[in-house]
Amino acid sequence: MPRLEPGSPAPDFTLVDQDEGPVSLHDLRGRAVVLFFYPAAMTPGCTTEACDFRDSLAPLQAAGYAVVGISRDEPAKLREFRERDGLTYSLLSDPDHAVLDAYGAWGEKINYGKTIEGVLRSTVVVDPDGIVAHALYNVKATGHVARVRSLLGVG
Repeated sequence: MPRLEPGSPAPDFTLVDQDEGPVSLHDLRGRAVVLFFYPAAMTPGCTTEACDFRDSLAPLQAAGYAVVGISRDEPAKLREFRERDGLTYSLLSDPDHAVLDAYGAWGEKINYGKTIEGVLRSTVVVDPDGIVAHALYNVKATGHVARVRSLLGVG
């Protein structure tokens, strides 16, 4: 799928969260949203990234940003991940990867020397009007949140 570019409309979606409640992008209008797409709950890299977002949540929220994680994991696994690591933001389930596709966060990648299709660790920042402000693809888990904060001017 093509990657999103800054200035393009963010694709709307409705997915269920860790508690099986619906969350829609349009319900978050009026707030800037940091959407981070990660391969799998409770894996080492995804735990690092998720906990970094958790630890940065207060300054991001103070600057007007909501944080939402999206993966293919089922709600029960997301709930376990959230509880295990004290994550205090919504984790959304996209089992058929339709939203991952729409955001350009699904595609070919090399994993342990093999080419596979899967989630491309990515972050898309959507402005309060639903427009893509930043789109970062194939990011590394470690240090990524600090880069996002710097990009957003959030100390």
